[in-house]
Amino acid sequence: MTDKLDRAACAARMGEIAGWALAEDGLSMRRALRFRDFNEAFGFMTRVALDAEKADHHPEWSNVYNRVEIVLTTHDAGGLTEKDFALAKAINVAASQ
Repeated sequence: MTDKLDRAACAARMGEIAGWALAEDGLSMRRALRFRDFNEAFGFMTRVALDAEKADHHPEWSNVYNRVEIVLTTHDAGGLTEKDFALAKAINVAASQ
């Protein structure tokens, strides 16, 4: 199991991942993205799915047409861990492609 990061550590790390917001309780982070159309949004989700599967760490997300909303947390740790920050960085890379 990965160790849960405390709220101060999470807040300090947020500057490393543009576009993400720390939840008020400090246990998750979220990002909303908009793409030109459904095809672009789905392509993004496919790229993220491959990264998530490799990391064995999966986002909570939803997709409506060109919008994708993502929440990251590590359920078995009860909050945010290094896995979440690594996946957030990978998501940011996928969003820029």
